[in-house]
Amino acid sequence: MTDIRDLDRHAVQTSVDIVSTLASADLDRPTPCEGWTVRDLLAHMTAQHHGFAAAAHGKGGDLAVWAVQPLADDPVKAYAEAAETVIAAFAEPGALDRTFTLAEFGDHAFPAPMAMSFHFIDYVVHGWDMARALGQPFELAEDLTDTALKIALSVPDDEQSRKPGTAFRHALPASGETPLDRILTHLGRSPAWPA
Repeated sequence: MTDIRDLDRHAVQTSVDIVSTLASADLDRPTPCEGWTVRDLLAHMTAQHHGFAAAAHGKGGDLAVWAVQPLADDPVKAYAEAAETVIAAFAEPGALDRTFTLAEFGDHAFPAPMAMSFHFIDYVVHGWDMARALGQPFELAEDLTDTALKIALSVPDDEQSRKPGTAFRHALPASGETPLDRILTHLGRSPAWPA
């Protein structure tokens, strides 16, 4: 079985590569995340890295570690540093044996591989969100999209899981043939966005 940490690292690094193309003029562009600009999405993605890294160290029950902050003077650098922080936290010896408390999930505790899978699917989708917003291509290796599809399909399409303020919207009718298309539509994204 593929280590979820390897898949997550690849998805996160892909997002870092996409964000590295960002210019200050891009910050007010719309994104596939309803009501969010690139600025909002980048701030959220940065905060989530810090939150999951804190959870890997037993501090994920503190809502403050998940708080979205205003963008740094160099948001591209700050994002890359946040990504390195979470990658390093997940890679620590024994990290897979820990329990992660995720305050954003109602302070519930999850086995580390499951919590890491939440982070992974978030960065597959948010990587695509950012790529679309910036007009960049988005490609992931087949082993990543195959695993991401299994995780995406396990996300319930119910009012609790898809309410306003949560990461995903209600599923859309399936469109497209690729696993990535199926991931996106199941999680409420149109692969044709912004059309």
